[in-house]
Amino acid sequence: MNVRSKKVQTWVLAALVILLLAAVIVVSRRRQPLVLRGAVTALSKDSHKEVPIADVGVSISDGLTPLTVQSDASGYFTIKLPVRVRRGHLITLQFRHPDYLPLDRPDFVGDKLYIVHLEPRPRPLPSSTGPETAVGNLRVRYSIKNFTVVSVGSAVKVFQVENKGNVPCQGSPPCSPNGKWKAAIGSGSLDAGPGNEFRNARVSCIAGPCPFTKIEEDRASDGGQKFTAVARAWSDTATFLMEAEVFHPMASQIVHESYPVIFGSTLNFTLPADAEGISIEADLNRETIIFPLGPNLFLSWATCNARVDPDRTKVYRCELKPGFRFPQE
Repeated sequence: MNVRSKKVQTWVLAALVILLLAAVIVVSRRRQPLVLRGAVTALSKDSHKEVPIADVGVSISDGLTPLTVQSDASGYFTIKLPVRVRRGHLITLQFRHPDYLPLDRPDFVGDKLYIVHLEPRPRPLPSSTGPETAVGNLRVRYSIKNFTVVSVGSAVKVFQVENKGNVPCQGSPPCSPNGKWKAAIGSGSLDAGPGNEFRNARVSCIAGPCPFTKIEEDRASDGGQKFTAVARAWSDTATFLMEAEVFHPMASQIVHESYPVIFGSTLNFTLPADAEGISIEADLNRETIIFPLGPNLFLSWATCNARVDPDRTKVYRCELKPGFRFPQE
């Protein structure tokens, strides 16, 4: 076999190896499991009332291995299919929640979003035959921390850098910036006091041969309790002035009010991420009562839930319990 034939065989073998690797890669990519994504909301003729449903058990069965996931607070769910299940495969999606009628939905696997609406179970009639309690004039109250700074005065200090001019440095630091003249370095410092901070800190030469001075260091960043300045002089003695305003940071609580939106028997409202001390003020049979909404989201007249959006906004939804009603508009 000549050299040329060996080269041809080598190239053919290399091409086969490349094709084999490409085939393996394609097959492995094709075998990546598919993921279904969707959302579950309540079924209603009014789109305002199609609220997300959390904790829905979402199951998928293709007749072999069942899979189950839970929807989150926004009703969103994802479910990873077995590798053997490909697009076009017939599956059955099953949705279960104690407050909603069960739903089985046959569908084909595809590249789409699976939006499902569950029908609420019929609500039991109130055991009492008496009149319902009216819940009206609703207001949501919450507080947000507000950080402010209050000016408590100013600070002043003078320091000198003593030196004698026209003395050659001769390589004995400190020297002038060009290394020609003998220099001296001095510093001053200020303390704003515990709990205080400096603002607008500054240092300047105010007396002596200021053209032959330089501020070496000015550690006076806003928000610090300490203010230090270092200066260099390479002529006669120079005088420097340090000044700054002193502020005291303070935290206060600002109370806000907002008004929830009511659809049917539910009220909805959103709050910023840093909201604290949340409560709902309402008139029950014309008597104004403040109901704290603690971490358990408990109200005697409504069942509440909440979710947190990606921007950390909190979304609240409260549904009236039997025996209560919102006033008719």
